[in-house]
Amino acid sequence: MAGGRRKARSVALQSLYEIDSVGHDPETTVDRLLEEEKIKGENAEFVRETVRGVVRYREKLDAHIQRFAPAWPVAQIAIIDRNILRLAIYEILLDNKIPMKVAINEAVELAKSFGGDSSPRFINGVLGAVSALANREKT
Repeated sequence: MAGGRRKARSVALQSLYEIDSVGHDPETTVDRLLEEEKIKGENAEFVRETVRGVVRYREKLDAHIQRFAPAWPVAQIAIIDRNILRLAIYEILLDNKIPMKVAINEAVELAKSFGGDSSPRFINGVLGAVSALANREKT
């Protein structure tokens, strides 16, 4: 399941990247990528729910990114890094279906696979600050 979920998260990221960079329709983009990657069942539903959630709460997610990476205007963050952060912050603060450490680890792995040389460190730093907020809000 873990490998399937990691692949599904990767497809969610690819969908978000396409939606953000060229403005394609979210549902059409997700349907096409799920078909291309042959993802079905609960992993396909995970992709759909995650992309819908990130698209729905994008402004709120971007406000968190701006808060925790104030030196970088959200529009100037590399598209892939911006969408990895959106995906992970959605999972950490809004979705709450996986442990925070798992969400951070998965985001760093996505950054290693798709981002630039400094992406993993940047993603980890921002999400570390987000996780501190999440821990404070729980207490």
